[in-house]
Amino acid sequence: MAILLAPMEGLLDFALRDVLTRVGGIDRCVSEFIRVTDTLLPARAFMRVVPELRHGSRTPAGVPVRAQLLGSDPVCLAENAASLAELGPAGIDLNFGCPAKVVNRHGGGAALLQEPELVHRIVQAVRRAVPASMPVSAKMRLGFNDDTQAEDCARAIADAGADELVVHARTKAHGYRPPAYWDRIADVRAAVSIPIVANGEIWSVEDARRCREASGCDDLMLGRGIVADPGLALAILADQGRPIEGMREPGWAELQPLLAVFWQRILAEIEPRARAGRMKQWLNYLRRRHPEAEQAFAQIRTLTDSREVDAIVRSWTTACQSTETMSDDCPSTQATATPPAR
Repeated sequence: MAILLAPMEGLLDFALRDVLTRVGGIDRCVSEFIRVTDTLLPARAFMRVVPELRHGSRTPAGVPVRAQLLGSDPVCLAENAASLAELGPAGIDLNFGCPAKVVNRHGGGAALLQEPELVHRIVQAVRRAVPASMPVSAKMRLGFNDDTQAEDCARAIADAGADELVVHARTKAHGYRPPAYWDRIADVRAAVSIPIVANGEIWSVEDARRCREASGCDDLMLGRGIVADPGLALAILADQGRPIEGMREPGWAELQPLLAVFWQRILAEIEPRARAGRMKQWLNYLRRRHPEAEQAFAQIRTLTDSREVDAIVRSWTTACQSTETMSDDCPSTQATATPPAR
């Protein structure tokens, strides 16, 4: 059983990849998409989205990161994939699932699922453009307006040489509304011979159990569920009889220093006007699992000045370090170490 961290534009970026992989249980990450249009992107464009490329394509916790490309031109995608491959990513992933209107309007993401032949040409071109040793994977939804071509698209991806396929168990039309149709992943899985990873609406251990049973997949990809509950991967593994020695699900006290790590990465690499919003965004998800996050969210809800947010974040870390039970309730210095310089 492998657990993957999902690519989610505007949410699961390098900063969250850093802290979530420090918690443990994640085997591999996929970056947010790198948009490819009609030009050959410079190396800095790839590294802006995947700064882990500077460190062996791994997060500070050592978890490999595949870089995801989004586009609709097979030739241009292949050229950019070849250039990206020279930077040494842990693999290259192709986006056939983004439901954003601005992306679909230009023929990218989930819109491509209306043209299985074009999907095949894209995967085939990228597979031929990169070294045979480099994994090429893809992520797709069940379809655009409906799921009638789900199996055709999966076969197009597999027959073109992809090594793995993640299936988000909803169509573009479904967006992110529950439920996820995990049983349709089983149909897709039966249509191809490459490994299939199940994705969509996995918020709890119970969801993971039901998803694996309905889809027939051993491997899972977690997105919003693990953002809300950073210990979810560890909990799923423990439920499957595969606990990781020396790691446990973090409580709120253990999350506070990780919030500080997250904030330091934001301060270092995110433009000032977006910094407070990023912290609010994660705390908003954490409120689903940790009641204490409600108070933390309230403390910064109206703030826009990153200096004011910084003072509050520092107070959380100080409070954790001052507890008499720090060794039991707070993470080790490994978890709060400064991330590698970029």
